[in-house]
Amino acid sequence: MTSRRKHFAERRAVRGYSQEEFAEALSVAASTVVRWENGRATPRPHQRARMARLLGVTLPELEVLLSEEQPDGTAGISATPPLLHGDDDDMKRREVLGLLAVTGALVALPDSGEAARGRAASTLLETGDALHRSLWQVYTLSDSKQAVLPAVRAQLDVMAKGLTETCTAADRSRLCRMTAGLYQLVGELFFDANRYIDAAQCYTLAANAASAGGDHDLWACAMTRHAYVELYARRAHAAQPLLAAAARIARQGDGALSTRHWVAAVQAQVYAAVGDLDACKRALDEAERVRALAGAHSHNGGWLRFDGSRLAEERGACYLQLGRPDLAEEALLSALAQPLSLRRRAAVLSDLAVLGAHRRDIDQVVHYAEQALGLADRSNSGFIGKKLDGLRGRLAPLMSDGRVSTLDHRIAALPRTA
Repeated sequence: MTSRRKHFAERRAVRGYSQEEFAEALSVAASTVVRWENGRATPRPHQRARMARLLGVTLPELEVLLSEEQPDGTAGISATPPLLHGDDDDMKRREVLGLLAVTGALVALPDSGEAARGRAASTLLETGDALHRSLWQVYTLSDSKQAVLPAVRAQLDVMAKGLTETCTAADRSRLCRMTAGLYQLVGELFFDANRYIDAAQCYTLAANAASAGGDHDLWACAMTRHAYVELYARRAHAAQPLLAAAARIARQGDGALSTRHWVAAVQAQVYAAVGDLDACKRALDEAERVRALAGAHSHNGGWLRFDGSRLAEERGACYLQLGRPDLAEEALLSALAQPLSLRRRAAVLSDLAVLGAHRRDIDQVVHYAEQALGLADRSNSGFIGKKLDGLRGRLAPLMSDGRVSTLDHRIAALPRTA
């Protein structure tokens, strides 16, 4: 074997695994293990905690095994996780950002006033709404959110072609609204990868396109998503004016939709971040009024998905941030008893683990954090890794317990981008 990672391969053999068995235990191809051992590839961070357990080593010891000198020509291989799936992830990201710039410019151009409709625009107007709803559905149901990226990128290209063609003013407004909805989906993909600047750019473009299309609810949702980026980046003061504007815009929208209630739900999180319990409760109560709306007709399942089903977990997270574990636990356990997406379940589990850390209850910390880590391994979501960072910051007083120390290492190994 020409590998300079011979100790890595030897350790695998000492533990009784063939290359095929080791690959099966890690849910990868045997050829991947071969590339790891000959130095032509490097395991990604989300794979390393499981790998360390299989090899019976600590994460720092695994890093030593993986850092042995590699063959000539491979020294530049990086262990940094990709932004988006695929070996050419940076190029894909640049392509998407380029398409955003092109379509954004086309949205901003004045209407030509001509009434002809081109072929691309006709196709979009006939099938675009249904396709975009399906893309949102795939995004919502996928454990790995980046699975929808190729289809979204292709649709951005179609939108660019459609926007270059002349059409009636009404058709152009509808194309702008479609573009705004698609921009918000792209923003969600970047947000899941913890690419906050890229996500914020998407939401800004979405707000402009929604305004051009004359849709106040779509516009308010783009502003709310932009505010959430600031909130999640721990910049609550920057989120407040965005939400204030979103609330004003939403009041001019369709009163049968849940937009204004979603704005209130995010405002509650901002109030929690700045320590205003009373204002937080008022905003949560306003958000709860969504339940009085007429069921599925109050949201579209795409760029507007707020139906109140998330309120228990959001209430629990707010109370936890406000230092009220007595109020938080009931809400979080109630949320956990509901059907949740993988990301949402991981967020609730992370908050329950934080609650355990607040109480110095190591068993509770380990019980919930282990489950959240399992979901992180399944999804490769940067969102979950970032969420668990909030727990990691509270583990210091408990680090004398070996289980907590192991948790800390495993969380550190999670990807922060997807």
